[in-house]
Amino acid sequence: MLARPGSVGVVAPQTLYFSQPLALAGGSSIVGYSLTIETYGTLNAARSNAVLICQALNASHHVAGVYADAPDNAGWWDNMVGPGKPVDTNRFFVVGVNNLGSCFGSTGPMSPDPATGKPYGARFPVVTVEDWVDTQARVADALGIECWAAVMGGSLGGMQALSWTLRYPRRIRHCVAVAIAPKLSAQNIAFNEVARTAIRSDPDFHGGDYYAHGVVPKSGLAVARMIGHITYLSGEDMAERFGRALRNGNYQFGYGVEFEVESYLRYQGDKFSEYFDANTYMLITRALDYFDPAREYGGNLTRALAPAEAGFLLVSFTTDWRFPPVRAREVVEALVANGRDVTYAEIDAPHGHDAFLLDDVRYHRLVAAYFDRIDRELSPPSPSAGEGQGERGMP
Repeated sequence: MLARPGSVGVVAPQTLYFSQPLALAGGSSIVGYSLTIETYGTLNAARSNAVLICQALNASHHVAGVYADAPDNAGWWDNMVGPGKPVDTNRFFVVGVNNLGSCFGSTGPMSPDPATGKPYGARFPVVTVEDWVDTQARVADALGIECWAAVMGGSLGGMQALSWTLRYPRRIRHCVAVAIAPKLSAQNIAFNEVARTAIRSDPDFHGGDYYAHGVVPKSGLAVARMIGHITYLSGEDMAERFGRALRNGNYQFGYGVEFEVESYLRYQGDKFSEYFDANTYMLITRALDYFDPAREYGGNLTRALAPAEAGFLLVSFTTDWRFPPVRAREVVEALVANGRDVTYAEIDAPHGHDAFLLDDVRYHRLVAAYFDRIDRELSPPSPSAGEGQGERGMP
């Protein structure tokens, strides 16, 4: 992915080490871990203009800009974050965090277990959205940020943003959650389980300890990605892009790649298997399954969201059948029932769930307008000259 005009330019990741044990929702803990982050823009003197971008499923800390040694590899939300973009780095200090358990620099299954010196592999503890939010709070502490101007994310990232309003309601002023649901449906959990089964069924998986065998379960991971990718696109988008087009113009009466959509999915799966870690995919999809803030409240989402104090912008897309607008409206209705300040929009876009990553003028204008509002709150207009003279008793 090439950097867009107005990119933040060349960036470099940083690694933060945390020695304090982290208690996890599953009952275990992790002692001594690192998180990789990137920052863009300048933190103001009041430390009030910080924006946290939470990563989507296969994303990372590399939100915007490019690396000096990889000028073609722009951040995964480079069209959203940068100078003059909806999240304007001329005004905001933006932080991207690679979550615990990921495979892009933070401590995860590929990292050495201090107890053995060997990669954690299958022994890496299962983590949750709430665990990630707790680690992000520690990142905020390390950066001297007491309160985020906004926490923003799409899909799994939006779930983290929503969780921030519940776990740390006094440390977040605004929540921007795009293409989210308050919990996964049974169908979504089923898709995740099929993907995980594809990985587990790969003979190179070795129960998650494939590092010791010097192999990678590429076939299983590729199939998992193909399954996921189908759910990210809409039927309309797939029909327009591929239809029933054949690569060679005629049926070959075999089981090779004949349709263009097959070729596309194979390409996406193979590419993914080259850079993503199978254990991380297992872990992150399970964190998605577990997210359900209303679970402790008997399924009552209104009660679950009562602690939130932030302002909210929620966005959904009409063709997103994985997290359809009706699910986002559940969150909106619960927030309204709690008297929260909520802005909600449904964007009529043809691209399915992936629309949150793509260019859509209406969507980007909406986000830009909301961040303009946040900026005005941070920098209220000064009194006019006439008002100031009057206050000083001048004629």
